[in-house]
This record gives sequence, C-alpha cells and structure tokens, in this order.
Amino acid sequence: MPSKTESPSPKGTPPKDRAAGGKAEPTLDDRKAAILNAVVSEYVDTAQPVGSAHVTGTPGVEVSSATVRSEMAALESEGYLVQPHTSAGRIPTDKGYRFFVDHLARPGVLDSARRQEVRRFFAHVHGEVEDLLGRTSGLLAHLTDYAAVVVGPDHSVATVRAVQMVPLTAGVVLLMAVLSDGAVEKITLELPADTSETAITDAASHLTAHVRGSTLGHIRTVPPTGDLSLDLVVELAEEGLSRLSASSDNEHVFVGGSSSMASAFDAVETVRSVLSILEQQLVVVELVEDILDRGLSVAIGTEHGFEPLAACALVVAPVFVEGENAGTVGVLGPTRMHYPRALAAVQIVGEQLGEQLSGEAKAGRRRTSSSARRGSKDGGSGGN
Repeated sequence: MPSKTESPSPKGTPPKDRAAGGKAEPTLDDRKAAILNAVVSEYVDTAQPVGSAHVTGTPGVEVSSATVRSEMAALESEGYLVQPHTSAGRIPTDKGYRFFVDHLARPGVLDSARRQEVRRFFAHVHGEVEDLLGRTSGLLAHLTDYAAVVVGPDHSVATVRAVQMVPLTAGVVLLMAVLSDGAVEKITLELPADTSETAITDAASHLTAHVRGSTLGHIRTVPPTGDLSLDLVVELAEEGLSRLSASSDNEHVFVGGSSSMASAFDAVETVRSVLSILEQQLVVVELVEDILDRGLSVAIGTEHGFEPLAACALVVAPVFVEGENAGTVGVLGPTRMHYPRALAAVQIVGEQLGEQLSGEAKAGRRRTSSSARRGSKDGGSGGN
C-alpha cells in the first residue's frame, strides 16, 4: 500500500483532489488544455484512439489540423497523451486524466431521472444497516455502470447507545446493542427458564445506564444491583456483549455491480484481477481509506500504488453520521471513466446515506429513551 504522506482533509469537509505526491502540476496553455479536454471526452465516449480530425473545430481549437497534430505531439512528449500504435490517434495517460479531473472537468450533475431515483431509494429503504449498505452499493453501481463499493462503519470505534433485550421463548432472549453509527449488533442468550420479563427489561435498562458511551471492545464494568436474579441476567448479558465484540467484523464491505467490469475492460485478465481484488475486503478497506487519507476523491491508475488495479480509477467519498466519519462509498472502473458523472453520483449517494444513517441513529435513541422511561415507571432497575 502507498504511504500516507499527505494530511487528511478537515473532518466533515469533502477532500479536494490534488496531484499524487503533492507536487504542483505544470499548467497548460488554453489551446493545449482544450485539445486535451477534447481527446479525453472523445476517448471516454468511444474507447477509440482520437485523431486530430476529431479535435479540430471543437471549442477552443479553432486552428488547422496541422497545428492540432503538432500540439498533440507536444502533449505526448509532456506525458499527457500516448499513441498506442504508429498509425493510430492518441489516448490519455494517467497524467492526462489527472489534469482533466483537476482543471478541465466541469462539476458533474446527475440528470433529473437519476436524482429522482436516488430520492425514491432513500425515501423507501428501511431495515438493518447491513441491508441498507448492501442495497446502496447496488444503487451506486446502477447509477454509474461501474463496480460500487460501500464500506460500512468501523464498529470498533462506534459507541453503545443502548442495550435492549427481547424475549423470544422461555429462557431465550435476543440481546441487541444499538451503536452510535446506527448499526444494531445482535446475539441470542440463554437465561434461566423462570426469568421474568420484568427482570429482562430492568437488566437492559441497568446495562444501558452503565455501558452507554463505551465501545463493544471495551465495555465498562456494570455494578451489581443487589437483586440476585436481576444481577444474573446482567452478568449473562455482559458475557453476550463480549461475544458480540469478538465475533463482529470491524468493518463491512459491500460490492455492487461486479458484472459491469466485464464490459468496462477489454482484457479478460484485467477483469479477473479486478474481481479478485473486490473479493478481498481488507484490501478494499485499506485502499479506499488510504485514498481519503491523502486528501483525494479520485485516484487514477498507479496513483493509488496498488499494481493489480493499475488500469483502474477509483472515485470515493466519506460518509458522515452526525458529524463523525462512519464509512465510505465509491466506484471502481477503468481509467477511461466518466469522471464528472461518477463524482456526482458518489457525492449525492454518500450524503444521502449519511443522512439516512443519522436518522436511524436518532430513531434508535428515541426508542431507547422511551423504553427507559417505561422501565422507570415500572420500578426501574434497582433491587434491594
């Protein structure tokens, strides 16, 4: 993995792209920039090398074909274009795409149909966080026609907002830890068959009062109440929370649209390599986190320093839940990517997902507060 040599963007502020390595990119004069813009746009649309005839007469290039050929040769010598075959036109290099993204591409805006699709999706999607993240990856893949990656919250840093226990059958309850990132971790517990529902409710209230704000990996010690039957339930629940921490993955990765890779790349071996990488959750998490840590929202070709994905570009955005970084969304496709559209899709989906998760977290706290008030009216969590 590449080293993390650049400072991350301030919390809550989307990162601004800059050249990998932090060096200032040389500027191009207006005509060369217009020619590079035309080549990138044409190549993204057609996947065919671009000749001077396709560039002459485009906005900002009102010059002869001979002049265009000369300027394209200069762009090639400067590393922005390359000629794959002697008789062919030219295609952008990673450096050319980077200049396009940083200086030439206009801010992308999703068309009205896609924006409406995003609004409908988040207006109607419900369920557990993992299901929401998985379905969001499918939405993002559909919007862009690239593989989409959604990295869920890191539960190792999420704090417990509430503990709930729901009786299932005699002697069996479902223990749920509601986390600050909106996730709900669950595990079943076996209790003595004669445990009353009042003891179960009181134990959950007692646990919530004392473990709220701690992480699953570092649950605070819960003092006894003095009621032996209640304290037994609390003790068994504490053991259940410990098992939740040991069994829960720190982060969850959801990949959508893997099938899109087949049509995005010409080389079968590249497709196989990309699909293999997408199956390795830890690699994907480290890759997207490294890109964000370096202040980038786009990593092109070799910029991410991961050789198996040298033919790919990644567009990523953080997901914030109540002001805290709680995951990442992104798309992975060929360097011949429609960057403005990909950036627009990733940004709007990341924002909507953050709002949805924030709403889920607030709703969970309201439900917990209501349960705690009911428990207090019924006698609270104390004993003798």
